[in-house]
Amino acid sequence: MKETGIRNGAFGADKFGFKDLAAVHWNLLEPVLYEHAIAKGEASIVAGGALCAETGVHTGRSPKDKHTVVDALTEKTVWWDGNRKLSPEHFQVLLNDFIAHVKGKELFAQDLYGGAEPNYRIKTRVYTELAWHSLFIRTLLIRPDRSELANFAPELTIVCLPSFKADPARHGVRSETVIAIDFSKKIVLIGGSSYAGEMKKSVFTTLNFYLPAQGVMPMHCSANVGPDGDSALFFGLSGTGKTTLSADPNRTLIGDDEHGWGPSGIFNFEGGCYAKCVNLSQENEPQIWAATNRFGAILENVVFDPDTRVPDYTNVSKTENTRSAYPIESIPNASRTGRAGHPKNVIFLTADAFGVMPPIAKLSPAQAMYHFLSGYTAKVAGTEKGLVGVEPNFSTCFGSPFLPRPPAEYGNLLRKYIAEHKVDCWLVNSGWTGGIYGVGSRMPIKATRALVTAALNGSLKSANFRTDPYFGFAVPTAVPGVDSTLLDPIKTWKDAKEFDATARKLVAMFTDNFVKFEKTVDAEVREAAPEVRIAAE
Repeated sequence: MKETGIRNGAFGADKFGFKDLAAVHWNLLEPVLYEHAIAKGEASIVAGGALCAETGVHTGRSPKDKHTVVDALTEKTVWWDGNRKLSPEHFQVLLNDFIAHVKGKELFAQDLYGGAEPNYRIKTRVYTELAWHSLFIRTLLIRPDRSELANFAPELTIVCLPSFKADPARHGVRSETVIAIDFSKKIVLIGGSSYAGEMKKSVFTTLNFYLPAQGVMPMHCSANVGPDGDSALFFGLSGTGKTTLSADPNRTLIGDDEHGWGPSGIFNFEGGCYAKCVNLSQENEPQIWAATNRFGAILENVVFDPDTRVPDYTNVSKTENTRSAYPIESIPNASRTGRAGHPKNVIFLTADAFGVMPPIAKLSPAQAMYHFLSGYTAKVAGTEKGLVGVEPNFSTCFGSPFLPRPPAEYGNLLRKYIAEHKVDCWLVNSGWTGGIYGVGSRMPIKATRALVTAALNGSLKSANFRTDPYFGFAVPTAVPGVDSTLLDPIKTWKDAKEFDATARKLVAMFTDNFVKFEKTVDAEVREAAPEVRIAAE
């Protein structure tokens, strides 16, 4: 077997069980991975220097094909309402078939860290059959110093084989696509999908299982820190603005997607950023634009001109979920440690496509837990196959697919840290105003940035507030630099009765969704629920 690169001499591929491989390429750097990816026909170089690849039929994650092994460790600790069970016997058959599948093939291996805090990070080895996947995961996780690789012994192993097709009858899974996690063996198997995001989210899911028991809150959020050490967290689902709003030239970026909050403060799980790049422009998102259009960035499913190789970020013919992955150091003001102190502000982002939520609201601690458990945003036509119009998307803790444990465990841990460190909590609507999706318009990014800036610098706390008659939270009545009409959503609609009906409809959706949490929270949180406080006309 041919081997290239740097590996731990005592812990090679044979220790995992691989046999008769044609080659293993260990910890290759970016230029060499570019060469492999291009030589194998996996990707193309586009103008600016990024590597552009296609992910085939899977242009996003496959949460319904994610399975967790149920055994003595997980039977009573995993949230089985939100996770699919897989027997240890089926997992072993799947693992054996993965190992048999790669006989005679070459693999790429990267040794990386999940977590910037040494006390809580997990040593992760990722085997991939695609060179661009190896570049992707090297970009997204934390890269050890080259001197550390010779003694690197993995605690978590991920194997990603897009060419492997699972057999539901043989493997106990749902389809030919599979993401199988065994927390006891600390192994993740990914087959039948070329969507690279499955790998990074598998590391996140693993940390979500182990860290709460150590008193660390794992979070699906971005984070940054101001010049005075005032860190902030931005929770939100895909498309709500986590990456965009945390990339602030006046603040240091900690990370754009996954973090932990422990006794010493917050820390990034990753060493890179994974930004949506639909309609990406230099004017609106200059830092992300610069990080994307350069050597070392990886583009997924971005259409480009075949002659000039210039990417067209407005073209969504392949998917609206076009992506850019780049090292965090591509952002000029990114943190070099990936760590910061306890946050002073927590922001929950929602893209409300019903157009009835205000652009910003102040939350009480109980309201913060309510909205954290609700994890609301909205899906609109075009974002998912077969979706027409607008649908609510309640993803508990703003990351339901990545939660192995019961949601209340994360909610209580977050509430504890918010109370201990006297954190201010805000709800920001980066979605629609003036009407529902298709009628109204997207919230102006400049207004959203101004409101977030006012929240982070403390000036918003001195504003006058009104109580929203539908959701009960406090909404500022005036903020310098922001059109006051935006702050009162009903004034942006042409038809006040239609607004009222739509708002009542959304309040009812919140209520229906929260039923499953009512027995797991206290009365204060239950009373923080949205409630219409005005009579119907």
